Amino acid sequence: MNDSIFTKIINGDIPAHRIYEDDRVIAFLDINPVTEGHTLVIPKQQVDHLWDLDEETYHYLMEVTKKVALRIREVLNPPRVAQAVDGFEVAHAHIHLFPAYKGLNKTIVEHAAKDHIEPDHTALAAVADKLRFS
Repeated sequence: MNDSIFTKIINGDIPAHRIYEDDRVIAFLDINPVTEGHTLVIPKQQVDHLWDLDEETYHYLMEVTKKVALRIREVLNPPRVAQAVDGFEVAHAHIHLFPAYKGLNKTIVEHAAKDHIEPDHTALAAVADKLRFS
């Protein structure tokens, strides 16, 4: 299997706005965010389907996902932090977390209308600074 774009981020070949990292999991901001603070949480092990992760890695990924979601809630104070798993764009298991200010369907539809715009790395860096774990 070729390295996914996420594996390239993990290896430092592609820059990312990292907010959490340990030896098994990394969380970084999506460069085309649904809402400010949209974060991807991924295992460092490249596995295509989330459900194909071994039990220990899966549970650890979920523990970190909860930790990051609580951080998003604490720092950005949205009414909800939404979680989504689709897995179509990158063949590397990943979980989307994003601050949700209205229903998921409206949020996704509004996001689709602004898809494929150039990332605002200055804004992403500012959000990453707020969310980053010490």
